[in-house]
Amino acid sequence: MEELLCSEIKRFIATHPGNRLPDSDDPYLEEPLVGFSSAGDPIFQDYRRIIGPFHLLPEELLPHAATVISWILPISRSVRESNRSQTELPSREWALTRTYGETVNGDLRRHITAWLGEKGHAAVAPQYSPLWKEFGDTPVGIASSWSERHAAYAAGLGTFSLSDGFITPRGIAHRCGSVITALALTPAVRTSASHLSNCLHYHDGSCGVCISRCPVGAISRDGHSKDKCRELVYGTAPAALSERYGTPQTGCGLCQTRVPCEAQVPLHKR
Repeated sequence: MEELLCSEIKRFIATHPGNRLPDSDDPYLEEPLVGFSSAGDPIFQDYRRIIGPFHLLPEELLPHAATVISWILPISRSVRESNRSQTELPSREWALTRTYGETVNGDLRRHITAWLGEKGHAAVAPQYSPLWKEFGDTPVGIASSWSERHAAYAAGLGTFSLSDGFITPRGIAHRCGSVITALALTPAVRTSASHLSNCLHYHDGSCGVCISRCPVGAISRDGHSKDKCRELVYGTAPAALSERYGTPQTGCGLCQTRVPCEAQVPLHKR
């Protein structure tokens, strides 16, 4: 069943008619990475301590939850290349990916939920649960009741970075998502030494390129300011670009492009 599910996720992304840049054969999103974690993994209890007591457990989102299915949707090379030359605001291709690539990601959440349901397995996409909430003032800054990146970490798909991004074998430039199901699947074995293992800065202090890539100084050797980042991503950038690009959201992604971890784990390259 694991192989069948992975194949269905990859098929959906490869054939989705909306996964194409305008007037181009290039996709927004490339072939997914897929991982599984046990809904009973103690790491989800840990997240209540690390993120906050508001972070939901899988069984709170779905009674009799057995597995959390997580995926990474790598942003395509052509989109990444368009953003590498930007220094203040994101490229049009990146903005389109933020809006329409995420629409594809949302369609995938709904599709996998329905696909599992048709096979007799209860499922829910946490992002669309009525229990999902966002909190603006927590000890870790802006946070929500379910973190897609933390679900991906539980599934062994990567580790975190200085910029708070998530570095996978396909890099840090991606969208991610998850679905919880009552179907029991074989969980991945996490092999990273720590939750920061893939980041060169935390590995040996040799990197900090994302610091200089951020146009608003939201990243420093001390970490990532969610407030400064959010003001750019949801305020300044869309105010300046939404009408010109024709997208309600633009994202930014400068710290995810023209950096050593853009499309790979930099330690592996070494």
